[in-house]
Amino acid sequence: MDVTLPIGDFARATHLSVKTLRYYHRVGLLEPADVDPHTGYRHYTTAQIPTAQIIRRFRALDMPVDQVAQVIAAPDIETRNQLIADHLGQLEAELSRTQSAVTSLRDLLSQPPAAERADLGRRRVEATPAAAIAETVDVKEALSWYQGALGEIYATLDAQDLPTGGPAGGIFGDDLFTHERGRATIFVPCAGPVRPMGRVVPLVVPAVELATITHPGPHTDIDRAYGTLATYVTEHALAVDGPIREYYLVGRRDTADTAEWRTEIGWPIFHTGPDPDEDPGERGKTP
Repeated sequence: MDVTLPIGDFARATHLSVKTLRYYHRVGLLEPADVDPHTGYRHYTTAQIPTAQIIRRFRALDMPVDQVAQVIAAPDIETRNQLIADHLGQLEAELSRTQSAVTSLRDLLSQPPAAERADLGRRRVEATPAAAIAETVDVKEALSWYQGALGEIYATLDAQDLPTGGPAGGIFGDDLFTHERGRATIFVPCAGPVRPMGRVVPLVVPAVELATITHPGPHTDIDRAYGTLATYVTEHALAVDGPIREYYLVGRRDTADTAEWRTEIGWPIFHTGPDPDEDPGERGKTP
């Protein structure tokens, strides 16, 4: 037999505050069994306690109220389980991002700044024929866009039987960094002229002089390499206007081990002489 409880007793029974229960009533997630039309007092039944406990646990897992409502109202077990599994997948992805951020922060606190300067260099890139995709993208979508664009370019080169002529690269306009939306170009050097197909078009990547740094591993903390490179360029008054470049020396197509990935970042410079930090005995050698 169901017993009716006033909202205060129901709050004690379920560990949901009165304020929370009122909110759940307002949004239709957990409605009281009865509301006194004169006083507005809410009453619940003991049969609602299990539902309240389930809601409390889902909310403890940061499931949004609208998703909790979908789970509670699911027409069958399969639908309910799928909704729960989807949310657990989101939690696992967020946990992975958090763990990566924690690891990156620990490394940042423990690693001496000088260690990040070891891979600094300078080089001139000659004009390079390539297959490319260029679009305006949001910074939040840039990584997934890059992966999709790169896959499409390689598929196009395979379809046209064109061998690649070097590592893939990217050219990124300033607006992408300063306004979180801007022009991005992904390209793959190729040995012959590519025929336009889908989003892929031929492109001659312009020649440029670059100050470079090689970032090891995935892109989760690539900002550290960017910061080191910017400091170096600024200290030596080398910077000129122009888009940032990246070259994917070792990436997903080469190995599944993200620790082996290598990305060269290039900052456009005006190179007027030998590197101020260079050993005189090393001058004249290719960086």
